[in-house]
This record gives sequence, C-alpha cells and structure tokens, in this order.
Amino acid sequence: MEIGILVILFTVVAYSMLAKRLASTVITAPMVFIFVGFFVNYFDLFQVKDSQEILYVIAEIALFVLLFLDASQINLQRLISHNGWPLRMLVIGLPLSILIGTLVGMLFFPDWSIILIALTASILAPTDAALSEAVINNKSVPEDERQTLSTESGLNDGLALPIILFIASYLALEHTSTNTYSDWLMLGGSQILIGVLVGILMGWISGRLLLLDEARKLSSEVFEGIGILALIGITYLLANILGGNGFIGAFVGGLTFGNVVKKQCRFIYEFTEGEGQMLVWAAFTIIGLGLLPQALEQLTLPVAGYIIVSLFFVRPLAIYIALMGTKAKLSTRLFLGWFGPRGLATALFALLVSHEILPEYGQAILVVAINAVWISTLLHGISAAFLAKHYGRLMGNKSEE
Repeated sequence: MEIGILVILFTVVAYSMLAKRLASTVITAPMVFIFVGFFVNYFDLFQVKDSQEILYVIAEIALFVLLFLDASQINLQRLISHNGWPLRMLVIGLPLSILIGTLVGMLFFPDWSIILIALTASILAPTDAALSEAVINNKSVPEDERQTLSTESGLNDGLALPIILFIASYLALEHTSTNTYSDWLMLGGSQILIGVLVGILMGWISGRLLLLDEARKLSSEVFEGIGILALIGITYLLANILGGNGFIGAFVGGLTFGNVVKKQCRFIYEFTEGEGQMLVWAAFTIIGLGLLPQALEQLTLPVAGYIIVSLFFVRPLAIYIALMGTKAKLSTRLFLGWFGPRGLATALFALLVSHEILPEYGQAILVVAINAVWISTLLHGISAAFLAKHYGRLMGNKSEE
C-alpha cells in the first residue's frame, strides 16, 4: 500500500511542477490521475477493502463541496442578461440530451426498461468543468465561448440532479409493491423542495455572515475559508436531516451564497484553483483505483457504442438545436457541442444512484458511467488544446456578437 501511495504522491509532485507546460499539450490532470489510479490497482500496489463504501463516502464529500463551489461562482444576472447561450444550453440542451440519449439507448440496450435507459442518459448528460479547463483557460478561445462552457458545466450537474432523483425513485418504485405513484411524487418533490429551501436559507445566512465578518474584521481569510467549508457541510447534512436532498441543498446554497457576497469572498476562487484541484485529482485517482478496473472488465460492444454515440452525436445534436435562432455560427455550435466532457458528476451521480436503487441496476449504470468518464477524459483531453487553438484562429479570437 505504501508503494501505491508513494506513486500517487510522486505523480502529484510531477504534475504540479509541470502543470503550466502541460496545459498546452494533450495531457490533462484528470487524464493523468484516472490512469495513475488504474495502474496502481493493476500492479496491485494499493488494496482497498470495501472499496465501494470508501469510494462512496469520498465521492459524496467531493460532490457536495464541488457543487457548492461551482455554483457560488455563477453570476445569475449575467446568465440571464448576456448572450443567452448558456441559458439555452441548460434549459433546452440538457433536456434534449436526456431525451435523445434515451431514444439512442433503446437501440443499444433493447433488454433494458425505458426508465433505466432514461436514468443512464440523465447521468451521462452533465458535463465537467475540470475536463474543460484546457478550453476554458485557453485565451485563444473567445471569451463568450469560454464563459458559456464554464457556466454550463457549473450549473448542469445541479439541474440534472432532480431529474436523476425522480427517475431513480420511479425505478425503485416499480419493484416495491407497498408504494404508490403519489408516494413517489411526494418523496421526489419533498427531497427537491426541502433541498432548495435549505440551500437558499443556508446560502443567504452564510453570505451575510461572511459580509458581516468582513465588515467588522472579526477574522482572517484563512479562518473564514475553514468556516465556509464547515457551512457547506452543515448545508448538506441539514438538508438530509430535514428530509431533503443534500446535494441539491449544496448546489442551491452555493448559488445563493455567490450572489449574496458578489465576488467578495476570495477564498472561493483560491480554493477552487488550489485545494479544489486536489479534491478533483483525488476523485479521479479514486475512480481509476476502485471503479475503472471492474468497469473495463464489463465493457461490452453495446456499452462502448452507446458511449461513443453519446459523445459524438447526442450532445452535439442537442446543443445544435438549443442554439438555433441565436447568432452562434455553425463552428460555434459544433465547438460547444463537442466540449461537453463527462467527468466527476457522471461518476458520482452513478455512485449515488447505485445506493438508491436495486444493486443490479446500480452496477449496470456504473459500468456505462465509469467507461464514459475514462473515454471522455481521453478523447476530450487529447482534442482540447488542438481544437481550442484551431477554433480561436478560425474566429480571429473575437467573441461573436
């Protein structure tokens, strides 16, 4: 085990020292750490007992922290009033991705129920900002496109979650004779409603506390950051205790918090760029270490075919349709459609669902989700630097009006 940890730590040091140089290459951090985790497992350098439970706990923490932090950086006013691309991609593109993904899935998984396929399509719909970093941070790409991808990836995981919860609850209901459809609606509705209410309340309280603390100089940035992390945990746990969904609470709490403090909390941005990166690296390492080996063993032609069609056809078509009627050019629609990599949200939602529904369904979904993550990590990582540079040159590095 010590050797495995040593290999992982050496990788962290090496990547940290070369991060700026690697940013212009086809090598991305998620790509490095997911495969390091896999090879550590492959050579039996790290053994984890009850890995599924350990992974779930770590994934749970990573998800609610990242949901809060990503949402807190979204400017709702800008989202509504700016060029409209992110809003269209979220309101039209996300549901279309799920719908088209469900229809395509019926061709690849004829033995699956349509509800199970819809759940899988919903889990594959959210995109990952960590995998899009090579594009979002590339100055050769016009600002509108970079902000569009950043905003979409920051919000679509939180928007997809209620859909995933409803479908997962419905699937579980089909195999439980004691529950009725009204119970399903009450359960799903209460989880979402209570999660939203707790998120708004805790986000507002957290924001006001931070502003008050800043105004009266009662603390320092270091301790304020620790306090914010604790408040994120409180928001998540409080929503769960009251019968809501903690992830929705964390997401809505982040949205509310960010729009209360209005960029007056430097910790959020510093954490996202520093410690947040470590959290992302750790999560991808864990995926490679504990989930990827089993997913590869169960990778079949239908699963691989569905993932490839999902990446190359489902999302690009959904985004193309969503941006119809805007001034986005064909090249812009294709560019935004392609850069929808599947990453942490897909893996963590699959883990979440596997704990909520029948085990055999959870395993089937995990196989699709984890294979989608590594394939997307590879394809989007390899294409990011090249396509960003080519697209920036094509657009003359100017935002479209």
